[in-house]
Amino acid sequence: MGHSHHHDTSSKNIGTAFFLNLFFTMVEFVGGFYTNSLAITSDAIHDLGDSISLGMAWYFQKISKKKATQTYSYGFKRFSLLGAIINSVILLIGSIFIISEAIPRIMSPQASDAKGMMWFALLGIIVNGAAVLKLKSGTSINERVVSLHLLEDVLGWVAVLIASIVMQFWDLPVLDPILSILIGLFILYNVFKNGKESIRIILQGAPMELSVEEIQTKILQHKGVKGIHDCHLWSMDGEYNVFTAHLIVEELLNPKEDTSLKKEIRNILHDDFGLEHITLELELSHEDCEYIDCVS
Repeated sequence: MGHSHHHDTSSKNIGTAFFLNLFFTMVEFVGGFYTNSLAITSDAIHDLGDSISLGMAWYFQKISKKKATQTYSYGFKRFSLLGAIINSVILLIGSIFIISEAIPRIMSPQASDAKGMMWFALLGIIVNGAAVLKLKSGTSINERVVSLHLLEDVLGWVAVLIASIVMQFWDLPVLDPILSILIGLFILYNVFKNGKESIRIILQGAPMELSVEEIQTKILQHKGVKGIHDCHLWSMDGEYNVFTAHLIVEELLNPKEDTSLKKEIRNILHDDFGLEHITLELELSHEDCEYIDCVS
C-alpha cells in the first residue's frame, strides 16, 4: 500500500513539473522572437529538451511497475535510454543551431528588448523554481535527478536576468549572443556527458560507481565461499544494476544450505552495493567449468 502511494506521488510530481516546463517552453519561443533575444531562444531549446526528459521520466515512472514479458524478460527499464538518446539528439541539433546563429551576432550585434528579457527571466525563475520545489520533496531517484536538472535552468535564468539588467543601463547588445553561446556550450557539454553514459550502459559496461574487484572481495569474506569466477556486472538503465557469478564451495550443500548461502550473499550485495538483480551459481572446487575470470 505504501509503495503504491509513493509511486503515485512520484508520477504526479513529475507530471506537474512536465506541464509547467512544457507550457513555459512555448512561452519562451514566443518571448525569444518578441524580444529578439537569442539567449531566451537558446534557453527555450534547452527547456524543450528538459520537457522531453520530464515527459520521458513521467512516462517511464508510470510504466516502471509493468512486469517483465517473454519479449522483454528484464522488464522495460532500458527503454529510458531511448528517451535519453532522443533528447540528446534534439539538444545537439538545437544547440548547434543557436551557436551558428549567435556567432554572426557577435560580429554585428543586434538590439534586444532588455526590459522584455528581464520580465521573461523573472518568469523563468518563478516557473522553474516552482517545478524544483515540487520535486524537491520527492524521494525517488527520478525526482531527484530531474530536480537537479531544473535547478540548472533556474541558474541559467538568473544569468539572463543579470545580463538584461546590465543592458538596460549600458549599450551592450553583444551580451545576448555571448550568453546564448555559453548556454549552447553548456547544453553540448551535458549532451556528450549523458551520451557517453548511455553508450556505456548500452554496451553493458560495468557501472562507473561500482567495482567488480570490491564486490568479489566482499563475497570472499563469507566463510562459505572459497572462490569466485565468471563475474558479470552491468546496468539496465544506470540505476537498476545486475550481477551474476559462479561461487566455489568446498563441499556439496543440501538444498536448504544452498538457498541460505545464496540469500545471505544476495542480502550483502544489495545492502552494500545496491545491486538489484543477482544470480549466483554454486560449484565444487574440483568441477570443470569454462569461465571468464572476474575483472575489475
